[in-house]
Amino acid sequence: MEEEKKYEVIIVLVNSGFSEVVMDAAREVGARGGTIIHARGTGTKDMEKRYNIVITPDKEMVMILTLADIRDAMLSAIYKAAGLGTDGQGIAFSLPVENVVGLKI
Repeated sequence: MEEEKKYEVIIVLVNSGFSEVVMDAAREVGARGGTIIHARGTGTKDMEKRYNIVITPDKEMVMILTLADIRDAMLSAIYKAAGLGTDGQGIAFSLPVENVVGLKI
């Protein structure tokens, strides 16, 4: 019997225009695709000061469904390419996925 695969969804919030940077980094470690949603961010001057970033309202949210065993490599690659220390000023996190239907990874 085939072992059940474990999945995660990686969610990345980046400044508008940086979703392809995220996807390029993710593809290098095994992503096959993702979903990009236009979003609007909010924040306070306190956050800008604390994290030494400029909060821009126009954002893109990238969601990538991936196998759990490559999640850490994918998060690392994404953060190097588009993390807070870059112009993309991205943050990324993952969530476990209970079930997946309709595709093969």
